[in-house]
Amino acid sequence: QPAFDKAPGVLRTTVGYCGGTEPNPTYELVGTEKTKYRESIEVIYDPSKISYAQLLDIYWKQIDPTQSDGQFSDIGPSYRAAIFVANDEERKIAEESKAKLAASGKFKKPIVTEILSAMKFYPAEAYHQSYYRTNPTHFELFEEGSGRNAFHQKMWGEEKP
Repeated sequence: QPAFDKAPGVLRTTVGYCGGTEPNPTYELVGTEKTKYRESIEVIYDPSKISYAQLLDIYWKQIDPTQSDGQFSDIGPSYRAAIFVANDEERKIAEESKAKLAASGKFKKPIVTEILSAMKFYPAEAYHQSYYRTNPTHFELFEEGSGRNAFHQKMWGEEKP
């Protein structure tokens, strides 16, 4: 969420759940790993200031696109990385972006991040929204302890945005 929030042209981000079918999911329900929901971020942006392709460039630097069982130390179906696309144009751009990343040679393993049709997005509970702002110490400790920061430094050669 922080990297998207800092991007010029991003108007709003919301943490939540996407990909399942049960109405009104909660963190506890999603955590049972029985709902098919994935923890997600909805990004509302101004396409005259940032493109969908540029948002994907930001996205790829936030995840390990080769990890199929979750993200870093968060393991389970609700943590598996995915790009939810709203239409054929977004799907085309996402597929091209994924292919470009795969062809870059940056990763030795295959890119396994799924590109899925968007389903209804449900905002997460209020205490999850902008967690990195309301709980900065815990957020930073988790980013470090999970291996996410080290991975970002190794793969992208820069501090995590």
